[in-house]
Amino acid sequence: MKSSDAKRLKGLKQENTRLKRAVAELTLDKQILREAVDFLGKA
Repeated sequence: MKSSDAKRLKGLKQENTRLKRAVAELTLDKQILREAVDFLGKA
């Protein structure tokens, strides 16, 4: 593996980690909003 390939792979892994974190946060936001809508619908 070339040095440039290793650097690219490292960058891609970092980007993947960042995107996974963003998806997790948005999933949590969606769950919170869904629970709020359910709560308000019952009120």
